[in-house]
Amino acid sequence: MSTRTFRITVRGVFDRLDDGQRAELLAHAAEHDVLRAAFTPEGHLSYDLAARPAFTFRFLDSGEAEEDILTAAEHAEDAARAWLDERGYGYKNLRVNAEDLSQAPLGKRQRRALSGS
Repeated sequence: MSTRTFRITVRGVFDRLDDGQRAELLAHAAEHDVLRAAFTPEGHLSYDLAARPAFTFRFLDSGEAEEDILTAAEHAEDAARAWLDERGYGYKNLRVNAEDLSQAPLGKRQRRALSGS
């Protein structure tokens, strides 16, 4: 059995941040800029609080079977909640989206490379 790679995004909205929390997030905004976003095993958080209160965590995970994506999605959501809860950041509207890269359609260049053209 081959290893499958999963990309999981956990999206949500910061909710009821106090002035100190808002200032803390703004102070670290450069580390969490969407242009630096990456899928990582520990999860990468991105947001632009000056524009809107939304955030996205990006996780990279793997598994052997197709159904392992469900466990990976649960772990990603739990990790995102834990990060937010540890810092006391309020949030709402969490949504999780998981993609199995072995099931992703090939792009035009990938199809061309496989066909040898």
